[in-house]
Amino acid sequence: MTDFGAMEPLFAKADAAAVRRKLGFGMMRLPMMEAANPAHVVPANRAYGFDTSGKYAINVEEVCRMVDKFIDSGFTYFDTSYVYLGGRSESVVHDALVKRHPRDSYTLATKLPTFAITEKAQVPQIFEEQLKKCGVDYFDYYLLHNIQNHLYDKYITPLGEFEYAKAQKDAGRIRNLGFSFHDSPELLDRILTEHPEVDFVQIALSYYDWDSYFVRSRRCYEVIRKHGKNVVVMQPVKGGTLANIPANAEQLMKEVNPAMSPASWAIRFAAGLPGVIAVLSGMSSIEQMEDNASYMQEFKPLTKKELEVLNKVVPMLKESGPLHIADYSKYEGISPDGMPVAGVLDAYNSCQIQPDPTFSAENNYYKTFRFAAKIPEGESWVKGQLVDKDGNDVTDMVKKAESWLMENTF
Repeated sequence: MTDFGAMEPLFAKADAAAVRRKLGFGMMRLPMMEAANPAHVVPANRAYGFDTSGKYAINVEEVCRMVDKFIDSGFTYFDTSYVYLGGRSESVVHDALVKRHPRDSYTLATKLPTFAITEKAQVPQIFEEQLKKCGVDYFDYYLLHNIQNHLYDKYITPLGEFEYAKAQKDAGRIRNLGFSFHDSPELLDRILTEHPEVDFVQIALSYYDWDSYFVRSRRCYEVIRKHGKNVVVMQPVKGGTLANIPANAEQLMKEVNPAMSPASWAIRFAAGLPGVIAVLSGMSSIEQMEDNASYMQEFKPLTKKELEVLNKVVPMLKESGPLHIADYSKYEGISPDGMPVAGVLDAYNSCQIQPDPTFSAENNYYKTFRFAAKIPEGESWVKGQLVDKDGNDVTDMVKKAESWLMENTF
């Protein structure tokens, strides 16, 4: 298991003045309201954001307040995407940010939807559309969105998506080129070897997932730094999970640092790592904005004592899930055909403790394991009885977890 206390020398190197500028505004979980009744605010759930019925609308007025607060607090990094909020996020960025603030007062990142592109002509078409929707002449940061093994060789490489983006960078329309990633450290190493033109990589990184079976934040982070590239962190609070932790875990934090919210511990963990240039927070209210701004403006890296608390917090979080298991090591290597049983159980359990289980990072990963193992779509990987290292039959438990992950993968 991870010994966070041993990471203290890494955090001790953090330049507090530089870290204060790292907070990024993720424009994916924006405040929502009922279109017919704007006074009725609804939860900032991705289901509303992707709604196409017209029943729900983005509360642009509230977003404007949040954008202003963010910039007034000294932060500049805004992150959006072609697909966020049902394709509306880039337009909201134009209305709330671009047309209301000088171009040199912010940096803007958006993404090319690699998972929605099957023809080469779509690449320039979408890029030009993004510039127009956002109302800018260039993007400060531009990413190929959500690279995975089943996309990289079949579409991204043959369609020349990296090459097109590099050409736009050479033309000054992209200032920094990168990609977001949900796959293995091995594939990440291969991509960075094949594309040294990349400036940065965006990965899911949190203390919860530092050594998790699927997300593998630590190993991906180390690959990126080995190649000398910068890191943008997404999901540092794991979709809100690390902002609302079990009472016993929060009490441990309060005993060490009563002034800091649970969310602040998560963002400070990510922001204190060398090479991290932005830590994205999908903020959906002015209160969340103010909380994030408060501790980033007065940033202090996690101390050894705080890091050691995380050694206890992570198992408590895992035990709060439906499987009530903190350590999955006894499920490692029990499948004769290579199924990552420990990872499947850990991922399923982790999804269930998140605010929106069906939109959890883990749902992005199981299909990459299946693709690498050539498991046919829709077919169970479980071929016989599975027995853990204590001699217990866990076949039904694994089948239930796998079935849920297969149903909710994206």
